[in-house]
Amino acid sequence: MSLIMEYLPLAVLAVLALGFAPLSWFVSRFFRPDRPSQWRDTTYECGSEPIGEAHVQFKFQYYVFGIIFVVFDLIATFLMLWAISFSGLSDTAKVWIILFLALMLIAVAHALKREGKVCI
Repeated sequence: MSLIMEYLPLAVLAVLALGFAPLSWFVSRFFRPDRPSQWRDTTYECGSEPIGEAHVQFKFQYYVFGIIFVVFDLIATFLMLWAISFSGLSDTAKVWIILFLALMLIAVAHALKREGKVCI
């Protein structure tokens, strides 16, 4: 059996997976009702009437907390891999681990120091 025939089911699945979302969007354009009204153009606020403008400055700290979460998630993943193979690591690899962790902690400290000063 050739290599192309072995990967044909995977290619078909990839085409179906990548084509499902655009095809669903395109088909829904034909089947959905299109009745514009003033009520449909208003902002949906969980059943209550919207008050004021929708343009509000967000504090930067929310984004910082999200970024810090992702950074620590990555660090936890790398630490788990390093912990599993720690006995087989060379001294150079252990130094690189310490430098990586130090760099991440410096970045987090910098982000926390700046969090109260920036609004976007």
